[in-house]
Amino acid sequence: MKEIRTLIWKEMTLEWRQKYAISGMLLYVVSTVFVCYLSFSLKRNQLTPIVWNTLFWIIILFTSVNAIAKSFSQERYGRLIYYYSLCSPQSIILSKIIYNCLIMLLLSMTGFGFYAFIMGNPVGDLGQYLLSIILAAIGFASVLTLVAGIATKAENSATLMAVLSFPIILPMLLMTIKLAKNALDGLDWSVSMDEVQTLLAIDAIVITLSYLLFPYLWKS
Repeated sequence: MKEIRTLIWKEMTLEWRQKYAISGMLLYVVSTVFVCYLSFSLKRNQLTPIVWNTLFWIIILFTSVNAIAKSFSQERYGRLIYYYSLCSPQSIILSKIIYNCLIMLLLSMTGFGFYAFIMGNPVGDLGQYLLSIILAAIGFASVLTLVAGIATKAENSATLMAVLSFPIILPMLLMTIKLAKNALDGLDWSVSMDEVQTLLAIDAIVITLSYLLFPYLWKS
């Protein structure tokens, strides 16, 4: 736990010194929402709740890919060797996942607040919708962090990351959209328990696989 806390603090320190990364992603979310507002402002009657929901999750998906793709690519080879001599690979991957989860929660919640303010808020059950955002943020961050670690071992890491993450992200995204749709309609929580349990299981499986498999990737 001490190694994980130290590594998370290192990530936050680097982010605070650079500042352009998180600021750039926030600007990306805000500008994308504003472009959507300009696109649909003249056709507001055509922006149904389903379109509103789908559009929001497309924005969050591309935001997560752009935010987490740099998880390992920004680490220099010499720095990775230095980490190898100091801490365990499990600490490396868990610290990356936790930090990326925090980043995704910040971007998702900020994006939802701005999106609801600009595009209107048709959500019937706000608590259930926020739960879907939290589960999706954790799931996207966990999957993309592991895939980013795998992709860095190849030359064309950006293309490989897109190819590897798509089969895992797609079912998670569909399940999240379904859960968010139930919240949008204001359905009872019992109706959405299957989706909640499935997303929790996917998040737990991905984090567990990352913990077990990343050491073999790290040694290579």
